[in-house]
Amino acid sequence: MPLDTQAAPVSNKMLWTGRILSALPALLLLFSGVMKLVKPAALVEEFARLGYPGSLALPIGILEIACTVVYVIPQTSMLGAVLLTGYLGGATATHVRIGDPFFGPVILGVVVWAGLFLRDDRLRALLPLRS
Repeated sequence: MPLDTQAAPVSNKMLWTGRILSALPALLLLFSGVMKLVKPAALVEEFARLGYPGSLALPIGILEIACTVVYVIPQTSMLGAVLLTGYLGGATATHVRIGDPFFGPVILGVVVWAGLFLRDDRLRALLPLRS
């Protein structure tokens, strides 16, 4: 069933705001993923505090980088946003489980979707906001 709604044309200002909002979590997640590949001692200690063995840092880092790359590619950005939502949901659950503040991953997920909404007309066509 084709969509009848057309997204409003995006202004340059909105497009660049979306690109910047998308770049912030992408850079943060790429840095985080690379740190999991490098595995400094502080990261291994943090994994232990969170209840995960240090051996999971490598596969989690690869997963984090892969999801972020899928998000950054314009043709697959919606799939990437869905994958990052799942990844950040797991991070949120981990922090909730041990009683840590969990607002970081939640805010990061909101910024992922806000940036995508501002830069991708396909998403705006699916979720039209009326003024």
